[in-house]
Amino acid sequence: MSGRDPDRRRALLDAADRVITDDGPEASMAAIAAAAGVTKPVLYRHFGDKSGLYQALADRHVRTVIGRLRPWLAAPGMDPRGRARAAISVYLDLISANLNLYRFLFLRAGSEDTAIRSRMTSLVRGLGEELGAVLAAEGAVADPVRAQVLGHAFVGMVQTTGDWWLEHPEVDRTQVVEGLVDVIAAAVSGARAPHAAGKD
Repeated sequence: MSGRDPDRRRALLDAADRVITDDGPEASMAAIAAAAGVTKPVLYRHFGDKSGLYQALADRHVRTVIGRLRPWLAAPGMDPRGRARAAISVYLDLISANLNLYRFLFLRAGSEDTAIRSRMTSLVRGLGEELGAVLAAEGAVADPVRAQVLGHAFVGMVQTTGDWWLEHPEVDRTQVVEGLVDVIAAAVSGARAPHAAGKD
């Protein structure tokens, strides 16, 4: 169908990105449509409805963040602290550089639409599962269930702390990164300790 043309959808999403970046999380659908040179009904038709537009934006940007983080989760030859530091730094850089888009998706779209909130939660949960699998596969956490618990805990902790940091720009980014790295390193070390003690 011409209404679902991938190139046209991409152009509409580009227009949405520009408006949200300029106007912030309160950007109107009318402004997005105007920037794209279409009416609101035409804008929605390309995505099914307003919820479909939200989902397309979420998929575009949340997947971009995950795609940038994924290489660091299993980066070969890096110690756990270095890996955590790199991944956290990438995440904080991405959300601070795209502040209005981040707030639009996680605050406005997520609060307005339960489907989009569930979609973003699912994407974030998938990253936690990936991290848990890496922790178990590399032997950083011997118990696979505990590895999953820690994987989800680390992802949630970094996301929540990132939200807080965005509201407190006076806090030095390095202090935030190192504080998170310390917690992650301590948790992983603690997860190893019982197994190591049992071997003595």
